[in-house]
Amino acid sequence: MDVAGATFIVSGGASGLGAGTVRMLVGAGARALIADVDAARGEALARELGTGVRFVRTDVTDEASAQAAVNTARDALGNVRGLVSCAGIVHGEKVIGKDGPHSLAGWRRAIDINLTGTFNMLRLAAAEIANAEPNAGGERGVIVNTASVAAYDGQIGQAAYSASKAAIVGMTLPIARELARSGIRVMTIAPGTFETPMLASLPQD
Repeated sequence: MDVAGATFIVSGGASGLGAGTVRMLVGAGARALIADVDAARGEALARELGTGVRFVRTDVTDEASAQAAVNTARDALGNVRGLVSCAGIVHGEKVIGKDGPHSLAGWRRAIDINLTGTFNMLRLAAAEIANAEPNAGGERGVIVNTASVAAYDGQIGQAAYSASKAAIVGMTLPIARELARSGIRVMTIAPGTFETPMLASLPQD
């Protein structure tokens, strides 16, 4: 897909993989809406990249917040053609830890942000992209989800994280099959470990 002149929404776009994605898109001539909870980093990146980049503080788990990000992308930047979902958290906790069984709160938070947040952004962005005029090849846009190698090879303490990422992998094919008729491609990447602020926050052990 030629991204030049198109608008992409990047959730988790203020840092790490998301920020790298925003830089790549803008470098290729696209416009970008940074949707992130980190206002300081998001606003700084938008200022750095200048015209064609906006930041909207976005909680991907909240319907109104996510819809506001999509609306801003459409109204301020126009021609929404893509979503790259990079928002997510890591959660490390053993099923039977020193302080007892795995917390349900930790499990729910990982599932809510990583899985539900990804689906929330996807469904709302897809509805917007579906309104676009198709290009000469019949394509309206593309959606890229971010899973993890942990979806296939999770380690001890990654039950919640691996489950959330495996579910993203699992939902990709049925959604891709459905949205193909609207000219929207859907795919999921599964990166390995690389240095990001999220991983830097983890304890060394």
